[in-house]
Amino acid sequence: MNSKITVSATINASTDKVWNYYTRPEHIVHWNFADVSWHCPSAENDMHIGGTYKARMEAKDGSFGFDFEAVYTQITPGSEFTYEFGGRTAHVQLESQGDQTKITVAFDPENEHPLEMQQFGWQAILNHFKAYVEAN
Repeated sequence: MNSKITVSATINASTDKVWNYYTRPEHIVHWNFADVSWHCPSAENDMHIGGTYKARMEAKDGSFGFDFEAVYTQITPGSEFTYEFGGRTAHVQLESQGDQTKITVAFDPENEHPLEMQQFGWQAILNHFKAYVEAN
């Protein structure tokens, strides 16, 4: 397995707001996609150790879709969490920077797609998240 890929964004919002918008299903469905031709029609989040995160990702034209599912292995509420998905892990960390919050996601890449493509996709999702938080 390759080393982790890291993406990040600095968001003009409090850490509490960033945490809530990143973890609550009613917000996840508004930002959890890499390209505007896709959407996230449903999300569930049972956020405790051993709890599951589920998000449905679909092309808006109906041509393709998949379910993303993960299990939480570590949670520090309001600050960071780790989850496992498909034999891989991802770690999400929030860092208060005054009136802003830096969010960093480090994840194990898969072996099917180029690393650059994976980094681009996860960064695009994080960029959509930043835009959603700052607009609401």
